[in-house]
Amino acid sequence: MDFWNDVVTRKSWEVLRRLRRDYDFVVIGGWGIYLWVHAVKSRDVDIIVSNWKDLERIKKEFNARKNDRLKKYEIVMEDIDVDIYVPYYSRLIIPCEDLLKMTVIREGFKTPKPEPLLILKQQAYFERIDSMKGLKDRVDIMSLLINGVVDIDEYEELIERYGITHYKNELEKIVRNSKEEFRYLGISNPREIKKLKKELLELLKSGPRSKS
Repeated sequence: MDFWNDVVTRKSWEVLRRLRRDYDFVVIGGWGIYLWVHAVKSRDVDIIVSNWKDLERIKKEFNARKNDRLKKYEIVMEDIDVDIYVPYYSRLIIPCEDLLKMTVIREGFKTPKPEPLLILKQQAYFERIDSMKGLKDRVDIMSLLINGVVDIDEYEELIERYGITHYKNELEKIVRNSKEEFRYLGISNPREIKKLKKELLELLKSGPRSKS
């Protein structure tokens, strides 16, 4: 089942496609995860713009607002909130300038690999744990793990590199405490849920594989 109203998510997707026609950017957030696993669609749009010319054009065309507290730019297109992050200004847990080196092309969009996307989603979750968006964050996190696109070794290397090794323990907590999240991923069989949780916890506890 979709988390948000289908009319809203469809409009959000069209906003993303429209922006792609005119600007160069990297998709992060819920839509970035959707490009990997096609599980739950997003309501808001989150992008990284690396080209200052594109940023200036966006600011002019959409009357972008600079949010100095959250270190991002904000625009509204067709009632859809678009958050714009930029290198050397925005405060993502993995700096934008590093994320730009971790991208691949998925369905015509630039987006980071699953491991940095997972870490960014954890950062978002920590900032809104008890909200409806916090639940959506957990659903996105579980969708990445269940679909098997995350390389745990790469994930551990990244959290080590950026000094956030506690993220792994927090990730285990999310898996261990997950219940409602499975419903949004179309999984309702209690035995299947129990099996998936056990497999994911074993994967997370296994630690990095030795490299020859």
